[in-house]
Amino acid sequence: QFSPEDATRTELDYLVDVVMAVIEAGVNTINLTDTVGYLSPDEMFGLVTIIKAKVPNIHKARISVHCHNDLGMAVANSLSGLRAGARQVECTINGIGERAGNASLEEVVMALKTRHDYFGFDTSINTKKIFETSQMLSELTGNPVQRNKAIVGKNAFAHEAGIHQHGVLQNAETYEIMKPEDVGISGTNLVLGRHSGKHALKVRLESLDIRLSDDDFKDYFIKFKNLADSKSEVSNEDLKTMAEEIYDSRPGSKNFAFDSIKASYL
Repeated sequence: QFSPEDATRTELDYLVDVVMAVIEAGVNTINLTDTVGYLSPDEMFGLVTIIKAKVPNIHKARISVHCHNDLGMAVANSLSGLRAGARQVECTINGIGERAGNASLEEVVMALKTRHDYFGFDTSINTKKIFETSQMLSELTGNPVQRNKAIVGKNAFAHEAGIHQHGVLQNAETYEIMKPEDVGISGTNLVLGRHSGKHALKVRLESLDIRLSDDDFKDYFIKFKNLADSKSEVSNEDLKTMAEEIYDSRPGSKNFAFDSIKASYL
């Protein structure tokens, strides 16, 4: 493999001559490097197209792309390179790398998988290991994954807005273009917070086996909203505590208890 440093800012005729020479010398992979993350997706498409058209012996080598993320376009540039004829992408788990990092493996892989109808490419990556691998690398390097990181971030499959939660509960495809299980995440995370609605709250209470009458739920929802205004996320323990308070506030009802995470009337 030959990787011309800063290939994307190199004078094109010179780059063509160098690529032709190294293929003649026996190189079978040409790795076009966007070392400083300078190109746009259209420019990457054009570069690969030019190399294919002007290097007479390019059929003897595989074209690879190596994109950095200085302008936030590493994944887009990598995908554009594939569309133009590259058949190898150099990328990293969690997008780690110098400066702003490299093209993120998980984003490239899941873009190809999710939009197979558009790209038409397959990989041999076991996508169900993506999240586990991301977490392992994060622990080994001591670099936490940002919450809103695509594919593997904590918020990637989390929904707090009431209308989103309602839609996901009715049909996951409403707001999820991928199944969390496809990348090794156990399931959709309905975050209970200030933007959550009654539907998601009822579903979570049912999962905890907390049953409330319609009148009790009205009072409960008010307490929930008040608590959600004061903290970013309402936990299961918070929900159980509020359920106890609601039931204990009823005259003659002092016999509400929890068994593990289940609530029941005794």
